[in-house]
Amino acid sequence: MRKLLIILIVVIVSQSCEKILFEKDLASTNPYDNFDYLWDEVDRKYSYFELKNIDWNDIKTTYRAKLFDGMSEDSLFNVLKAMLFELRDDHTNLISPFNIAIYYVELQSPPNIFARTIQDYYLKDNVYYTGPFIHAFLANNRVGYISYSSFMNSFSDEQLDFILNRYKDTDGLILDLRMNGGGSLFIVPQILGRFVETNTTVCYFITRNGRNHNDFSDKESFVITPHDGIRYKKPVMVLIDRGSYSATTHFALATKALPNMVLVGDTTGGGGGLPNGGQLPNGWTYRFSIGQALDLEGKNYAEDGVPPDIVAQFDWSDLTKDEIIDRAIEEIIAVDN
Repeated sequence: MRKLLIILIVVIVSQSCEKILFEKDLASTNPYDNFDYLWDEVDRKYSYFELKNIDWNDIKTTYRAKLFDGMSEDSLFNVLKAMLFELRDDHTNLISPFNIAIYYVELQSPPNIFARTIQDYYLKDNVYYTGPFIHAFLANNRVGYISYSSFMNSFSDEQLDFILNRYKDTDGLILDLRMNGGGSLFIVPQILGRFVETNTTVCYFITRNGRNHNDFSDKESFVITPHDGIRYKKPVMVLIDRGSYSATTHFALATKALPNMVLVGDTTGGGGGLPNGGQLPNGWTYRFSIGQALDLEGKNYAEDGVPPDIVAQFDWSDLTKDEIIDRAIEEIIAVDN
């Protein structure tokens, strides 16, 4: 667990502090030096070559041939960007003073949520806004609905205490994570700690640690510790769709180990890798996945998406109802009865 925390700290630092000091004797603006450095870093550390069947040597041959002495910084940026995008990984970035390359994974299905439907036909005037959470009573006060739009949005223990105390007498909760694109992995245990009674291993992480593309560290347990304050013990329906990515995929994977939490909706968008980054000889920074998330059986499917326990799809021909919320309510009431 200690090693995992170190990895996560490095990830956050690499994302929030782009000015990383580079050894002076390696500093270079030569396009070949920068290309070779980036290619080698990815070759030594990227975690999904085998899973995605990527021939990194062939990619090197293709893109190195596009270099030439005296090429502009913009031209070099575009070559390096195109090479990184061959990884087909939404955790891949290249950052320069004049441009930022971000690879976006296309949604595999239409969005499974329409905000106006939720507001007009479910929340109405009953809605509360507590920090980043939108919440309300549903189904004649039998169900508590909580929407959390991004794991980038922090909150206090007091705010979560207020919400859970408000819905303490409900039959179950709905936690809506649809179109939540992820954010800080540290928030995952902050929320899940409210729904466990004992220290619980929910998944594992492995990290590239050798020259071969399938060289990985031993599994590191991701353990959820119970919060020492207000906790909720009744059923929790977690709503997901293809827009649920990165930290949200990790959250969804973790719920597979928690019997009181059920995934409802569509498969998440993936992004099960642990991103890390560094700096090129010319000062540009980069990021890509260096680790993988595994379920309790050691299976690796989070990069492609975590499937729901109950499949439900939004019907775009009728915007007066949300089939995913309705199904979640049905499941909660059925358990209580």
